[in-house]
Amino acid sequence: VGRPPQEDTSFGELIHELTGPVIPTVLPGIKEVNAVDASGVHPLLLAIGSERYWPYQKTTQPQELLTQASAILGQGQMSLAKYLWIVDGAVDRDLRASQIERFFRRMLERVDWKRDLHFHTQTTIDTLDYSGHGMNAGSKVVIAATGPPIRELAKEISDDLRFPAGLGNPQVCLPGVLAVELIDDGDRGLELRERLTLLQDEAVMYRLSSTFPLIVVVDDSRFTARTLNNFLWVTFTRSNPAADIYGLGEFTNQKHWGCRGSLVIDARIKPHHAPPLIEDPAVSKKIDVLAARGGPLAKWL
Repeated sequence: VGRPPQEDTSFGELIHELTGPVIPTVLPGIKEVNAVDASGVHPLLLAIGSERYWPYQKTTQPQELLTQASAILGQGQMSLAKYLWIVDGAVDRDLRASQIERFFRRMLERVDWKRDLHFHTQTTIDTLDYSGHGMNAGSKVVIAATGPPIRELAKEISDDLRFPAGLGNPQVCLPGVLAVELIDDGDRGLELRERLTLLQDEAVMYRLSSTFPLIVVVDDSRFTARTLNNFLWVTFTRSNPAADIYGLGEFTNQKHWGCRGSLVIDARIKPHHAPPLIEDPAVSKKIDVLAARGGPLAKWL
């Protein structure tokens, strides 16, 4: 139906209002969830959980959050979530899942990419999601965070931060989040992964990950960073986690994938993606006339 807000936006708001108080009774430990409308609802689910395994011990890494994440992905329509970000409510007791920018800040201050990424590969995704490798076929990722902050997020790009040839026009989307473009410099054979190897210097990796732990590769970085909703729409509708997540200093240990530097999401439009659905201004104008006061649709609005 195109980019939100659409007709299902109001239904989503009503569902959140009706089911919000019930969530903690159905999913013990979960305080709140938010299927983010701006991302198209099913691609991005934010959840606030709780760590209760060691109530007398300071929690430094996700434990029960992972159990709760599995419960969420096994529960009704929430099982359609493609990106599930879950944070321990103890890190900010006033945090709400609807406070999207604040939520991402709390997550990115704490997340450890070496440990806190948990993929579901070769699985089902929503029928309306075109980012996978086939009908209802794609992947999911759970990103969990708790404990004290491990970094201070940057709000602007320092003058001496340089990207290698082919990655350019960096823009700050949120504190700790950069959008960059993959620039065609005539060498089509130099793929994204090869370009990222140019950022593998230990000093560069450390500096980036300690200030901008999330980098999103996009077609238009200025558009992506212009508004929060643009960032949510581009990043989470145009990527399939298992196929499009990379990392600086990435590794695999006992089948677990992680990275020592910043996480990189390739959110460019791919050849197999559906083209953007853009409203025809002429049609929209006709609808506005029909819905105006005294028009044939006015009594139904």
